[in-house]
Amino acid sequence: MPTPAPSPSPYLHRAASRRPYFSADGETYLTPTPLRDLSKTLPLRVLSEEDFAFWQTYGYVVVRGAVTPGEAKSLLEFAWEFQGLDPDRPDTWYRERTFRSDLDRDLYVYGFVEAYHHQLLWDTRQSQRVHDAFADVWDCEELWVTLDRLNLNPPNRGNRSRSLIEPTDEGFDIELHWDVDTTLGVLPQRVQGILALNDTEPELGGFQCAPELFRRFEEWRIAQPPGRDPIRPGADRAEFPVVRPDLQAGDLLVFNGLLAHGVAPNLSANQVRAVQYLSMMPALEEHTELRDSRVESWRTLTTPGWNGTLLGDAARHESLRYGPAELNGLGRRLLGLDSWRGQESAR
Repeated sequence: MPTPAPSPSPYLHRAASRRPYFSADGETYLTPTPLRDLSKTLPLRVLSEEDFAFWQTYGYVVVRGAVTPGEAKSLLEFAWEFQGLDPDRPDTWYRERTFRSDLDRDLYVYGFVEAYHHQLLWDTRQSQRVHDAFADVWDCEELWVTLDRLNLNPPNRGNRSRSLIEPTDEGFDIELHWDVDTTLGVLPQRVQGILALNDTEPELGGFQCAPELFRRFEEWRIAQPPGRDPIRPGADRAEFPVVRPDLQAGDLLVFNGLLAHGVAPNLSANQVRAVQYLSMMPALEEHTELRDSRVESWRTLTTPGWNGTLLGDAARHESLRYGPAELNGLGRRLLGLDSWRGQESAR
């Protein structure tokens, strides 16, 4: 998607972590040791040694059964209901609508669901197993969860056809891109995740990535000419194949921001691809402006402001549909409402 909105603060903040993570926006972090080269200081909680080695080598890892299939099904049903779509009537998936902007249209084509604060979203965010998976890859437990949304992508045809979006020769490409500037001398660190709400099938499209390019990234980029695209990889797909990891409902895929990735179109006849975007980053408790905005967004159900592509639902905003989610102790810390250091609480 387009470049995230700038940080509300002009200076760097150190994360409340045992490791030296710094960030200006809560999305990308600077650290002396890239995550792919990190040596563990904490015991693994969810990942096996083989899982962790695969993560560092290829840039992603799949956590099987991060939540139950029943929890995934409930979120899928909520996604249908929130948008007023009938899963048994494909004609409802393509109703004509007026868009607020080109971005609004693009998000509709890509299948984004503009809900951020429903209880079901928070139930998976504050799952101990989900948190522990991210703690494993960051090697710290003091994390904040991103306030993100769902994706429910019907077959890409009609008014959901990708042909409606004008193609570009450079920059963001939904099928394969990086979410960080890969031409920087010091590469920023970022971790992202998707929680599968249904089983993947080849014709449904969905998440795809170039793990061999991640493994050989330094070798590849040294050979690139000056002025290459920092966001869109111009790599030979025969040499650096694009793969689609197999996911079952309830599986969590965690990937490095330096893994070239994207979303393949849904070419099925009448099925959907559905996921929850769910990521965690080291907490920035000293960044009081960011922390307060996160807490206020949860409390009032306002659309989060950390990314310029988050628009809120145009037909009926979620703040008019339900109240704030209930948080357990882990959820309060993942939001920033309570401190990981146990000494303060945002009011």
